[in-house]
Amino acid sequence: MSGMDHAAMGHGDVPASTPAQDEHAQPAHADAHDDAPMSMGAMQGGAAPANARSPDWSDGVVPSSMEGMTMMDMDDRSSVANLLLDNLESFAGKGSHGQSWEADGWYGNDTDKLWLRSEGERTGNRPQDGDVEAFWNHAVAAFWDTQLGVRRDFGEGPARTWAAAGIQGLAPYWFEVEATLYAGAGGRTAARARVEYELRLTQRLILQPELEINAYGKADPLRDIGAGLSSVDGGLRLRYEIRRSFAPYVGVTWEHLTGGTADLAKDAGRRITDRRWVAGIRLWF
Repeated sequence: MSGMDHAAMGHGDVPASTPAQDEHAQPAHADAHDDAPMSMGAMQGGAAPANARSPDWSDGVVPSSMEGMTMMDMDDRSSVANLLLDNLESFAGKGSHGQSWEADGWYGNDTDKLWLRSEGERTGNRPQDGDVEAFWNHAVAAFWDTQLGVRRDFGEGPARTWAAAGIQGLAPYWFEVEATLYAGAGGRTAARARVEYELRLTQRLILQPELEINAYGKADPLRDIGAGLSSVDGGLRLRYEIRRSFAPYVGVTWEHLTGGTADLAKDAGRRITDRRWVAGIRLWF
């Protein structure tokens, strides 16, 4: 090659190393057991400039406590309480007008809680149909709890008391699920399943569909209940969260009676299917 000094080349046309390169290179025939220190040459170092960041990247910001992040706040064994009024509403339909509610409250830790639940409706200044339930709620898996307790029915007809056992949790794709079995006096049995979903349209606007199914093992004419699948209830509510804990909503619900329950309603002159417009608020404390 033109301009290249072949005298500066070693054997096999390999370029001879420069003194600067020799300073950092290990001798080709260095003894593996040679304990002599190896020269690494000059390395970058020295004192940091006065305006450099602090070693912990805080940049001079003084550490401070963070609410909810202390060991006490994050202890899953500490007990907390909460009350959720999921639905507190007025309704108007062809069959009736009145008010209805659905509420959950609990006290306990992440593993065990006292869980209270109630739902029902009121027409003509008195409860038409309702129940209240109390459970020992125990976590058995991520997002899933078992429940064991009692249920008390009130409203029209004689009050009924049931032993209750069920499961509730968050199913795949964020469906909230409740399923409960009941056993009462006189060989009575019942079952209830409930599914709801929250579709977040915006950060404040949420559409909430829900579906509930009720069934009874034997007829209870005094409470206008027939044997088998008794009712299928659905709802679609659109709420606006002024705050996460306060959200007014509007929506539509419907109730369809089936089987022996539909026959009893027909004999009493009541509607088999009733659609209602609802307006209410959702609160939690």
